[in-house]
Amino acid sequence: MELDHLNGLTGAEFIFEVEKRHIRQFAEAIGDFNPLYVDEEFASKTSYGGIIAPPTFPIAIGQDSGESLDLGLEQRRMLHGEQEFIYFRPIRPGDRLHCQMKVSNVYEREGRKGKMQFLVLDTEMKDESGEIVVISRTNIIYRPIRSDHAPV
Repeated sequence: MELDHLNGLTGAEFIFEVEKRHIRQFAEAIGDFNPLYVDEEFASKTSYGGIIAPPTFPIAIGQDSGESLDLGLEQRRMLHGEQEFIYFRPIRPGDRLHCQMKVSNVYEREGRKGKMQFLVLDTEMKDESGEIVVISRTNIIYRPIRSDHAPV
């Protein structure tokens, strides 16, 4: 398979320091005004004991870092297929997350127009003690090319 050589490829580690303003700005940007994300007094009275980040917040961490994993692939053939976040604990203001992206899986499936290849990219985000906080998992579809060299 064309993408097998990418399996296990790992990017450089980067650090993201979570601030209350990051969480507030993200919540505002997605239009989620849950007081758990912005109101310290309210959040302190919940089982979380304080402000936490919205579940989709890790997408902003990867984009804000400027870090990426150079896969050496044609961008026009890549299609974002799926995104999921696997939480081990909530993200909180003050977290200093050590983040690293890797290709965790490469596989192939038969589609209507032939074989499609898939890349699974995991960004592991660990706290200062090395414990995983969240894994941001992205599934990329790498479309085949037609004989005229355009993606199918």
